[in-house]
Amino acid sequence: MIMSLGPYASFIVTSYAAAALVVVILICWIVLDHRSQTQRLRELERSGVTRRPGRSATDRP
Repeated sequence: MIMSLGPYASFIVTSYAAAALVVVILICWIVLDHRSQTQRLRELERSGVTRRPGRSATDRP
């Protein structure tokens, strides 16, 4: 079903597109930050620093 958005169609479509773009950018930012933080944890573990005795960064509780 296609609805007519009236005279404000361009504003509505642009708003939804902008909101979708912001959400995609935030998701990408979170994924990249997660990879960066995981790499930092691995580097710290290689240098001998651990978060808790007897556990590594890849261990799951």
